[in-house]
Amino acid sequence: MFVTFYTSRIVLEYLGVIDFGIYNIVGGVVVLFSFLNTAMTTSTQRFLNIELGKANNAGAIKIFSMSITIHFFLAIIILILAESIGLWFLNSQINIPEDRIEAANWVYQFSLFTFLVQILRVPYNASIIANERMSFYAYVTIAETIFKLLIVFLLIAFGGDRLIMYAFLVLFVAILIYIIYYIYCKRYICFCRYCFFYDYTSYKELLTFSGWSIFGNISNVSVQQGSNILLNIFFGVSINAATGIANQITHAVYNFVSNFQIAFNPFLTKIYAENKIDELKNKIIQLSRFSFFLYFIIAFPLFLTIDFVLEKWLIDVPEYTDIFARFIIVYLIFDVVSSPLWITAQAIGNIQKYQIIIGIVTLVNLPLSYILLQYYDYPPLVWIIRIFIAFFLFGYRIRYVNEKIGLPIILFFKEVIFKNILLLILGTVFPIIMFCWIGNNSWMSFIITFFIAFISSCLSVYLLGLKKQERNHIASFICNKIIKK
Repeated sequence: MFVTFYTSRIVLEYLGVIDFGIYNIVGGVVVLFSFLNTAMTTSTQRFLNIELGKANNAGAIKIFSMSITIHFFLAIIILILAESIGLWFLNSQINIPEDRIEAANWVYQFSLFTFLVQILRVPYNASIIANERMSFYAYVTIAETIFKLLIVFLLIAFGGDRLIMYAFLVLFVAILIYIIYYIYCKRYICFCRYCFFYDYTSYKELLTFSGWSIFGNISNVSVQQGSNILLNIFFGVSINAATGIANQITHAVYNFVSNFQIAFNPFLTKIYAENKIDELKNKIIQLSRFSFFLYFIIAFPLFLTIDFVLEKWLIDVPEYTDIFARFIIVYLIFDVVSSPLWITAQAIGNIQKYQIIIGIVTLVNLPLSYILLQYYDYPPLVWIIRIFIAFFLFGYRIRYVNEKIGLPIILFFKEVIFKNILLLILGTVFPIIMFCWIGNNSWMSFIITFFIAFISSCLSVYLLGLKKQERNHIASFICNKIIKK
């Protein structure tokens, strides 16, 4: 997380606001095609976890092989679409300064091939997560972060067009990480053995599930990148720089929680495959609580001190960056808490109705944003709209899982929603008062505010969020560690 913060600062400094904004918007055009890849990632993990839950190694080999074949053809399809529709869109619709059009096209090509490498990596990534090889996943993630830090130092030393060089080095790192994944899976995961075969029924089952996932992911990617494009059309490339920085800050924090959620993804799916429905209900509630606790402890201190962090972190802070960051932090609360719900929905498998409703409601973001931006000259409106729609979708996910497996709604509200609201109220009052009193304009005031916010969130989680049994378990764990030392 800290390396990501430092890397983003140096990249912005040496690229400049305009080139940094170009990189974010051009990369966004490539990501428009990622809905296919995201859907297949979800499908591959789901079917691998089901087979592993049944202890069916032959079935896992079959799923892995089908996934390799499908991702290869997906890469070809996306390459064709990106080099035709995507290239036209970049050169005719995106607001880019004329003297940077050539550089933007080079960045587009490097970003496209980075994305294609990531597509081919998906079956191996899914296999590692399905096998719960979290230590390897952690080491490679750290290595990837360090490689990106090395990119920054190379960028500083490079005297040519740094925007093009940066995009090329990102592609190089993607290829290197793919090779590491490939070698590890071939050597240490028994079912990562590719053998081409054609079984109409198996491919149909996998692609049918993927088809409905594609619809949901089209909606998510369209809103994510469509909002970025709308901001570019209405306000220019500098707003894209602000969005890019705010996203990097908040997603660095969110990744702290999402890695915890990646660990329980295969766990929930395997429980469902073993038909342990009562245990699944309890784990959904428990993991929703823990996800919020982790996020609250990290995100709340940043929410309070974001202005000072941006001021000291960046040389040139684009306008609206602090506001974007705060709205994104609020928006991600719903994503964090609802993660066990949508993972369970994917595990259940019959997702046609679920994806149609989620997809259509998600897409409402774009027309609403367009209409309001016509009348109100305020870029953060796009995030205000997304927060309200995320709230609605959170309620629908609760209802859907209740219909499918009988998730107790009253208990979920009591244990998750009510307790989280209580934490937000009681855990934030004193830090906010102190923030208003001492300000946020010096290192001393920043340290005091951040420390108070962090301690307050930790104490609130420990005393109000955790149950007695969970508090005793943590206390026992800490005591055992101290005694051993």
